[in-house]
Amino acid sequence: MVHLELAKYGKDKVRIFRIVRRADGTHDVAEYIVRCLVEGDISRAWTHSDNTSIVATDSIKNTVNVFAKRSPHVLQPETFALELGLHFVTTYSHLHKCSVDITQLKWSRISCQGKPHKHSFVRNGDDKRFTSVVVDATKGKNQITATCQSGIKDLLVLKSTASSFENYVFDQYTTLKPVDDRIFSTAVECTYTIPIPSSSLTAAALPRLGIDFDAIWQSAEATTLEIFATHNSASVQATMYLMCEKVLKDNAAVSEIGYELPNKHYIAPDLSYIGLKNTDPKDAEVFTPVDAPAGLIIANVRREAKAKI
Repeated sequence: MVHLELAKYGKDKVRIFRIVRRADGTHDVAEYIVRCLVEGDISRAWTHSDNTSIVATDSIKNTVNVFAKRSPHVLQPETFALELGLHFVTTYSHLHKCSVDITQLKWSRISCQGKPHKHSFVRNGDDKRFTSVVVDATKGKNQITATCQSGIKDLLVLKSTASSFENYVFDQYTTLKPVDDRIFSTAVECTYTIPIPSSSLTAAALPRLGIDFDAIWQSAEATTLEIFATHNSASVQATMYLMCEKVLKDNAAVSEIGYELPNKHYIAPDLSYIGLKNTDPKDAEVFTPVDAPAGLIIANVRREAKAKI
């Protein structure tokens, strides 16, 4: 005997670009990649070839486009995702959960003569803001809850000094030499959890959530960059923990935060064959970037109820 453990479907890679035109001629823009998946009383489509409960994935894509046009929250990815999720679980009685993932591509205003241009933008980095929202009505349409995880990914950073790695386990498998000065480079992935108050969880109440998602994102990015740049790092582990501590200290709305920091290795080639010193940290000036294999350092820090951070 078997049973269907999970049934979920929707539309992935929905590309959205939205222009919001202000009265003074200023344009705001947002470019998203959206994934929207639904769950509920839909299992017969799998087990009995019965599509009568299925909202077509094309209809889900169309809904995303319509909400991108109509929504007052379209420039704010977390609130826009919550609005989409609420729509699906309240519009369709047989759908009880909706997961909305949004990746925001970067567009920054071009500076002209020291002033931001009203309608011209540049993609000045591959880093992306993202959010993953789950709206859950499984306990009833009048008891809707939601979870929200947001963050930053593909934020490539490098410092050319103020990083070391020493005093680690040294045994028969160890060939890595301790260094008191090295290049530290990584592609930051930072994910933080923002609890959503269920008492406010209706589409009409979204403006009253009292959560400044944009300020949290800006704080997390600024903290990541500042600590990366200024911390005299004894290890990736030590640096990322300081990042976690400060984001939690500065943002009361964040309950948990995690980082994944893969090492981007830069190896100093031996140039002694031609009489040049390049292998000791004090002499190393030429490096070979190495993609793989790469160290991967992960941490997750949670705010305890009585903790003082």
